[in-house]
Amino acid sequence: MTTTVVNRKLLDLKRWEMVTPAPAASASGSVIAPSRMVQQQQLFVQSATVAYLYNPFEDGWVQVPSPALAGTFGTGACATATCVGPTGTATGGTTTTINTGLSLARGLAGYQVLITAGPGAGDVRTIQQATVGANSIITVTSAFSTAITSASVFRLMTPRWYVLNAIGSLGTTTAGVFRYYDFALNTWTSLSANAPALVISTDSVLTATPSYVDNGFVSFATGTATSATNTTNATITVTGKTWTTNQWSNYQLRVTAGTGVGQIKSITSNTGTVLTLNGVFTTALDATSVYAIEANDDYIYYTGSNAVTLYRYGITAGTWTTLTPGTARAAAPGNGMSANWVWAVSDASWTNESAIKNGRFIYSARGTTGAIIDTYDIALNTWANAIAYAPATETFAAGTKYAYFGNYIYIQKDATGRWFQFDVLNNSMEGWSTTLYTQGAALMGNTAFVAPYTDGATVIPYVNFILNTSTVMLRQMVI
Repeated sequence: MTTTVVNRKLLDLKRWEMVTPAPAASASGSVIAPSRMVQQQQLFVQSATVAYLYNPFEDGWVQVPSPALAGTFGTGACATATCVGPTGTATGGTTTTINTGLSLARGLAGYQVLITAGPGAGDVRTIQQATVGANSIITVTSAFSTAITSASVFRLMTPRWYVLNAIGSLGTTTAGVFRYYDFALNTWTSLSANAPALVISTDSVLTATPSYVDNGFVSFATGTATSATNTTNATITVTGKTWTTNQWSNYQLRVTAGTGVGQIKSITSNTGTVLTLNGVFTTALDATSVYAIEANDDYIYYTGSNAVTLYRYGITAGTWTTLTPGTARAAAPGNGMSANWVWAVSDASWTNESAIKNGRFIYSARGTTGAIIDTYDIALNTWANAIAYAPATETFAAGTKYAYFGNYIYIQKDATGRWFQFDVLNNSMEGWSTTLYTQGAALMGNTAFVAPYTDGATVIPYVNFILNTSTVMLRQMVI
């Protein structure tokens, strides 16, 4: 039976309720990196050596292998979740199975697999079961369009969390400060490009832009190419479009059907009707190629450390880039800062394909440096400083928590328990509620997230957070 929501504002008061406490108390630098994928697993990095997964569906915690982070854990530690797990070339298969050659640690039921090249290219299938151990075999719930072979290339759409530790000196040669935890493999991996070239010792945020959320890909636009080229940098032309110049820069294009199906490329620029891609396709596109434009899975943004400089990590290249925005950030963020990627505002002014806003902006509060919010335009690589909103009076310091969902960014101020709701569409800050539970000392490190309950068209978000210097975790239904 479909869930019916009957809660009404004013009639039904919002109430915070206690859920299962964290196994260890939050400390300086402790952070939760939310994953909005299927089971909505949340990674709680409590220290350099201790991390847990929280499953909102079961309201339970389980410890994962030690992060073994180098550096000194504390203020500046940060984390984010992506949607791209292990990839590889199958060693064989059938119409319903993939021989992965991987050593999977979990059955992965409910997650999905994408075939990016070879037989079955473009197919997205739900995993029924994966065998655990060496040379894992994945069985899917519905048949692939053709039998999988040793020429099929796959991508598991499973969570992978990137964690950056605080470091007291330039981090480019500090091994082990930047690592990722892979849900499917249950392993931590150190990255060769260890950190942005700066001291990370004040409040910081990593921000990913995943293409896949909840139970599927989020497409900001779809269509069929009118024509295409494939020299130097591939292009596709879509006659009749009225795109704003470069509105799609730094998004990605995924070919969902027709010639070249399964391929994914970053978009470097666009005109009103032409998209230019980064490099060439293995299989050139043509007028049968159907595409989807999505957020870019390859990028992770870093902001913070009391600096205006913005950095971007390229997962495929394995390198950090120091970005040079067309308009620089006017002032550095301080303690209590944020960096929330906004991708799901429901208003037509944000979903308009000819002037897209969804997926394009990172909203960053400056924290203690003022009641100021700046926005970073991912497509145009530029900052809009001190956006107008009302009432711009509250500042946010150590202990502040942020969680984004839909049209709103939810904010818990310092360790006061006072919550706010920032309306992205209308640029307004409203009081939201107050938690009456006593918190410990205010800490740097974001431990808030949103876990939505979904039943068909019904979506009920719950805002969750771990109190400062505490094991207590609360949640509240968004009415």
